[in-house]
Amino acid sequence: MKIIDLRSDTVTLPPPEMRKAIAEAELGDDVFGDDPTVNRLEAMAAEVMGKEAALLTISGTQSNLTAMLSHCQRGNEVVLGDKSHIVHYEVGGAFALGGLGLRTVPNDEQGRLELTEVRRAIRGRDVHYPATGLICIENTHNLCGGSVLDEDDLAAVRALADEHDLPVHLDGARLFNAALAMRVPASQLAQYADSVAFSLCKGLACPVGSVLCGSEEFIGEARRYRKMLGGGMRQAGIIAAAGVYALENMVGRLADDHENASALAEELASLPGIELAPPPQSNLVYFTVEGWSLGELVRRLEERRVLCLDEGGRIRMVTHYGVGGGDVEQAVAIVRSLVAAGA
Repeated sequence: MKIIDLRSDTVTLPPPEMRKAIAEAELGDDVFGDDPTVNRLEAMAAEVMGKEAALLTISGTQSNLTAMLSHCQRGNEVVLGDKSHIVHYEVGGAFALGGLGLRTVPNDEQGRLELTEVRRAIRGRDVHYPATGLICIENTHNLCGGSVLDEDDLAAVRALADEHDLPVHLDGARLFNAALAMRVPASQLAQYADSVAFSLCKGLACPVGSVLCGSEEFIGEARRYRKMLGGGMRQAGIIAAAGVYALENMVGRLADDHENASALAEELASLPGIELAPPPQSNLVYFTVEGWSLGELVRRLEERRVLCLDEGGRIRMVTHYGVGGGDVEQAVAIVRSLVAAGA
């Protein structure tokens, strides 16, 4: 029986054609700037995001930290949401490695920053205060249910940042999912940020990688910080080849993940005691189950070869490449049988 792995879209395995592209990649030394496949990917990514330049990194965490270091000076504060991935899942790199403070403000249920609180969090010019160096936003927003920030949300943050002459960084790990949900090009959402990072290794099904995009000057500085963080790779074209294939072939198929997530959510919501938390906007489905220890339910599902996560009070299931409609139906049937049997 097949394992249906709904823990994350990071578990995607590259399709055969992507593996072939990796094996046949033209290579060079990227630290010297002469890996043609890396150069091609970075040019493609910059164009897709509407930016001047781009930089291949190992991970979204490295992209975000590189961006913060490049935008800020040591001792600066970064204003960002209290539910942001940078705060919860990136090992405190901003302050541990960059000497940066993370000044959090509330995210609402949609993942939006409370702009009144952002305004209060931006430091005035006072000898007692650290200087604010950057505002960070996230789209789609992971801990807020994979929710999507629309252009009004992004424009409001941009306008506030401009009032204070501050740059904006967009953690767009799943930005292509947000663009699909909004039915706009990714560049239309990225235009409100000075820098944007997107993941190759989630819905795009690459084995590794992220891309950071911004101005030529910014990427020049980011390249130096990437090297400092140990990200100066050599024949990195074997990574970049997967990214090139993904941008050419995997973006459009994200629609399948959204359709499967909607079907999964609809079927789960029809079961007694299950409540969506919240209804999905992209490929992330969160729900609670009345009368169950969620950890126990996750364990019982794993015994039946359905993998998901207990995220502290709700279960997360994520659709992705490798999970088809039939898998969704089977997963729901297994959840139904467990719920019917009782805790």
